[in-house]
Amino acid sequence: MKKSHSKNILILTTLLPFLFATGCQKNTHKTVKVGLLHSLTGAMAISEVPLRDAELLAIEEINEKGGVLGRKIVPVEKDGKSNPTKFAENARKLITEDKVATVFGCWTSNSRKAVKPIFEEYYNLLWYPLQYEGMEASPNIMYIGASPNQQIVPAIEWCTANIGKKLYLIGSDYLYPRNAHKIIKKQMAVCNGTIVGEDYVPMNQTDFSSIIKDIKAAKPDIIINTLNGNSNISFFKQLKNAGISSANTPVMSFSISESDIPYIGIDNLSGHYTSWNYYETVDTFRNKEFVYNYKEKYGQDKNIGDPVEAAYISVYLWATACEKAGTFEIEPVRIAAKGLSYDAPEGLVTIEGSNQHLNKTIRIGTFSNEGKIIEVWSTPSTVRPDPYLSTYSWAKGL
Repeated sequence: MKKSHSKNILILTTLLPFLFATGCQKNTHKTVKVGLLHSLTGAMAISEVPLRDAELLAIEEINEKGGVLGRKIVPVEKDGKSNPTKFAENARKLITEDKVATVFGCWTSNSRKAVKPIFEEYYNLLWYPLQYEGMEASPNIMYIGASPNQQIVPAIEWCTANIGKKLYLIGSDYLYPRNAHKIIKKQMAVCNGTIVGEDYVPMNQTDFSSIIKDIKAAKPDIIINTLNGNSNISFFKQLKNAGISSANTPVMSFSISESDIPYIGIDNLSGHYTSWNYYETVDTFRNKEFVYNYKEKYGQDKNIGDPVEAAYISVYLWATACEKAGTFEIEPVRIAAKGLSYDAPEGLVTIEGSNQHLNKTIRIGTFSNEGKIIEVWSTPSTVRPDPYLSTYSWAKGL
């Protein structure tokens, strides 16, 4: 017995260094998978591909610093193909087949609505980077873009105070534009303003001749634009060709950022307005670092808009929440994210614990001749998210 026991100890002693070495080596190669779910093809690809690129940049930066909880992040990409049904199908695959720890993605509210029940059914977590129409707060979504009180409402207040009270509304025919217009019409009732026209077009609309004719006849002070994707290219070109410019009838856009300038053309956008929480020209050290790194990776000609920055910080917010929670499990990460602050390129942001939206600075900008968006107004500090507009008496019934 003693001889056999001694032999076992000798074997174990001999194997221990090897087992320890291989065990350590295995640990250093542990990974955690995350999903990237965006339209890489179709009408929305023009807007969503830069978001995917920003997420990949954040993942690369975090991996270079050792990853999250000692694990390298492995992105699993799926193409939503600008189709809500495809978004839902791929969201389910990411969760059930790829077993991702979380998902970053979507753009349109229709795509978000399509995947929302899937994230709730399987209790996973979507980090949604876009401004949206509000009236929602799911425990399985982190809303990184603006809620309506952080974009739509202040932009309309600014327009009526600085430009005029006759508004023409035009948008793509889906959830966000229609609900945004509902908010604006309610708001205008207390601003003593007038809606002189309202139109909705399919996502791939390219002919705006009849609408532009109506705009000319209505003579609005400003056009409120909630078009998405490729439609903006045709709309702004045809506006200019029809003699409608920022000098006589400016446009306030809610879904056009710096990323869209090369496609639409600065000649068509110069002098018009937009409302976001981030511009590439934001003067912070963190933003200069972010802009430098993004352009180094993807090209100096690449412009960076608000949704791109929101997609980028989504990855960092998730990673920070995981480190705080000490796990990748959904519920501990979700709880750890509540009240979490992060020094983002746009400035300090904080996840509001009550509704999982961000406290953000509101900014209004104008497109310059140099192809940038220059801030013309901003809030002095961050504004708490109010997705249901519960603090506005005029919003009852929305």
